[in-house]
Amino acid sequence: MGALASQAAVPTAADAAGGPDTATPRAPSPWRRRGVLALATLLPWVVLVGAWELAIARGWMQASLIPPPSSFIGYAIESNLKVGFGNDAMGIPGAILASVYRVLAGMALGFVAAIVTGILISMSKVASAALLPIVRGLAPIAPIAWIPLGIMLLGIGNSTAIFIVFVGVYFLLTLSTVAAVASVDQRLVKTARTYGASPRQVWQWVIFPAVLPQVFTMLRINFFAAWMAVLAAEMVGLKNGVGMMVILGREMFNGNLIMLGICIVGVVGYAVDSFLLFLQRKVLWWQPPGQ
Repeated sequence: MGALASQAAVPTAADAAGGPDTATPRAPSPWRRRGVLALATLLPWVVLVGAWELAIARGWMQASLIPPPSSFIGYAIESNLKVGFGNDAMGIPGAILASVYRVLAGMALGFVAAIVTGILISMSKVASAALLPIVRGLAPIAPIAWIPLGIMLLGIGNSTAIFIVFVGVYFLLTLSTVAAVASVDQRLVKTARTYGASPRQVWQWVIFPAVLPQVFTMLRINFFAAWMAVLAAEMVGLKNGVGMMVILGREMFNGNLIMLGICIVGVVGYAVDSFLLFLQRKVLWWQPPGQ
């Protein structure tokens, strides 16, 4: 009996680990987390498309006014991904690439020019007195209002669309850069100078990295205005692009083409914004992923 009691008193490995009830639960695998996020992203769209199709099938909405996805996607496939007639016909993939090229080119030029102008204004009082009032005066003008001037100066073509996007982001990004430079923590600047950093090194390694996050955020916000501006420019004279698709559908009284163009505008805009977010995370590698 004593031996049995002594054996019973010896703790087992399971007891030392806290027993099965107190074991630490396993963390979900990365693939499982990604699957849950993908499902959470896709499910609302599946519900929306399903409700859309059901409303048309039950007669709650008229298919001639708001064609369902099955209708305008089928229209695109039947037309071999082309819209228009004769020499004016354009491929849908080519129209998407043309619009994306215009908006990315205009935003890239506006981003670089805004950074340079904003830093110049922040470094020089003379440049601030000369340039800042002009930037502040032109910033409130909507990008669409520049379309007539762009056509008069550059004609009808890619240059006009790129110019519209450029002015749509340049002025606001410049003001954002100036504000970001002014909000840099001066303790960081003083610390860098204490350790012997030159003015160029202070700008390169302290101020510039501190400014980029805010400018990138403003770039993503201004992208939507730039995207709408380039679509408007395509609607007033360009012979290709997603905006031209919507206008062509209106002129042909083709509901399928109109809805196809609208959905492409939304999908491509979301894709470009996701690309900008990916680029921001890669360039600003020192920031936490959530910022």
